Amino acid sequence: MADLKLTGVEKAYGEVKVLRDINLDIKTGELIVFVGPSGCGKSTLLRMIAGLEKITGGTFTIDGERMNDVPPAQRGIAMVFQSYALYPHMTVRDNMAFALKIAKKPQAEIDAAIEKAARILQLTPYLDRLPKALSGGQRQRVAIGRSIVRDPKVYLFDEPLSNLDAALRVATRIEIAQLKEQMPNSTMVYVTHDQVEAMTLASRIVVLAGGGIAQVGTPLELYERPENEFVAQFIGSPAMNLTAGEVVATGAQTTIRLENGGTAVSIVPTAAADLGLKVNVGVRPEDLVEATGAAIFEGTVEITEALGEVTLLYLKRDAKGSQVIAKLPGIRPELRHSTVRLTADPAKVHLFTGGKSLLYR
Repeated sequence: MADLKLTGVEKAYGEVKVLRDINLDIKTGELIVFVGPSGCGKSTLLRMIAGLEKITGGTFTIDGERMNDVPPAQRGIAMVFQSYALYPHMTVRDNMAFALKIAKKPQAEIDAAIEKAARILQLTPYLDRLPKALSGGQRQRVAIGRSIVRDPKVYLFDEPLSNLDAALRVATRIEIAQLKEQMPNSTMVYVTHDQVEAMTLASRIVVLAGGGIAQVGTPLELYERPENEFVAQFIGSPAMNLTAGEVVATGAQTTIRLENGGTAVSIVPTAAADLGLKVNVGVRPEDLVEATGAAIFEGTVEITEALGEVTLLYLKRDAKGSQVIAKLPGIRPELRHSTVRLTADPAKVHLFTGGKSLLYR
């Protein structure tokens, strides 16, 4: 059992604060993923949990016990780094056993721990091989196995798949998901810049930006109910389309006139929008469809990208060069250089003012 709690946690290097007012509860059995742009502090926050970086403000506890000044080795945490960091002259078995031998564990206990971890990670046939005889994915599994044998309270993963090629990333990501299924009571914190990893692995995602937390939620909560423009555009690929507009009618429905003179209609369930309010209208590329009636966007398709199951359309909307991206099902190369009219289900349209959502708070 391992509940983690960060209360008002800060990190500063001299006068420069890189993280501030981090408040987060992580429950036993969760797989929490930290995501955000480069330099947002996600790896720094992970290293603070591990004890590799000093906490300069606030409190970090594990199961209610304050950890701020507890050495890394005494926190009950195991960390898997971006680099495998395996001992090249040791076999897989010896690499996995090393920390237990240093801790002077009985040989029978060491053997049992290695056999269990090897079985979970499908490494049993490779226990007597050297790291140079393994693929990149197998080496990363050995690094994970080295953590499992220690039976820690918390597992920390710092971009463990970033050194793998595309195919191995997919395979190893699935293996990590399967590992979590086999260890349902293990608490895991995972750092990545890859949205697919975050969306497919996480119990909850923590989006970091500007030194703080932009939003915390399940993958689908962040996708469907972003609380601010940053999360709306960061989650999802391609990013959400944002277009400036003004509220011109209110009531059961709110009508927004877009900057190019078009209109968009959105149902506003939780917040009233005043007439004349300046807003940004957000629509995800995959929520746009070809319009048979009124259109939200209209423009000339400058580029198409055929991805097989979908085609990306890059529309130029006006002389100012404002662009909209649509993701339509199927292969649609015939749409290049044509004029396309697009709309969306009003329930899929997002409204923002001052960078914050009018719909989800």
